Amino acid sequence: MAKTNDQCDIYCFDPEKVARVQNQVGQVDARSASQWFKVLADETRYKVAYALSVEGELCGCDLANILGTSTATVSHHLRILRQAGAVTYRREGKLVFYTLAGNQITHLLGGMEPGMEEKPLGI
Repeated sequence: MAKTNDQCDIYCFDPEKVARVQNQVGQVDARSASQWFKVLADETRYKVAYALSVEGELCGCDLANILGTSTATVSHHLRILRQAGAVTYRREGKLVFYTLAGNQITHLLGGMEPGMEEKPLGI
């Protein structure tokens, strides 16, 4: 098997740095965070959540027009986001308005601002 250059040639670590980061990693709720990433892994759901983070509150018809898709498609993704606890809604007459449910999603969305250079993952 050919040796690659993406690994250290010797095994050596910084005990202080390892202990500090290990402590922080141990305090992270990785299971909960990974569930949020799964919910946002779909491109349409990410765009729905991002649009809500920009505007604050939108109805399903607004979201369908923003994304250039059908209201049925948006409703499907909003249902998944709602079941995950990512969005809440309120009814006003015949309209239903959606908002992000908390800061967790907004925090996850903060990493991708419009105009940022996006590097596709190599997976």
